[in-house]
Amino acid sequence: MKKGTLSIISTVLGAAVGAGAAGRTIGQTVRKAQNMSDKHLALFLMMNQWVKVKQEGKNLADYFEKNHFKTIAIYGMSYAGERLCEELKGSSIAIKYAIDKNASSLYSDVEILSPEDVLEAVDAVIVTPIFFMDEIEEMLSGKMDCPIVSLEDILYEI
Repeated sequence: MKKGTLSIISTVLGAAVGAGAAGRTIGQTVRKAQNMSDKHLALFLMMNQWVKVKQEGKNLADYFEKNHFKTIAIYGMSYAGERLCEELKGSSIAIKYAIDKNASSLYSDVEILSPEDVLEAVDAVIVTPIFFMDEIEEMLSGKMDCPIVSLEDILYEI
């Protein structure tokens, strides 16, 4: 009788622990997927705004000139960072360098530095991974004495 009761209790307890562990794993997976979804939605909305700006005949170089940003650094050299470099080619705005945590594995016509490197003075840093703007701004504000501006903010202000 004791063996049977102990066996049932062990089975129920094992199932409960297993269900709890599975629920925790599923919860983490769902949170991670939701974060990725939110990140990509924010990027899509920003890129959509960029298209609207272009369709209105506006360009980012005018914004930088108006704000006296003659030399800039671009934080983030994924899709938006690459497009920003292309848009500013041939303009009066000098991209001194880019900053990316994956600097060693990226290629660009612009020098790409790691956030840990010594970062030369510029008039502004333009942040393209807008979903992480707060963390990036906090990290860079201690290293740089210039405005750190989200590309998203620029696109909605222009």
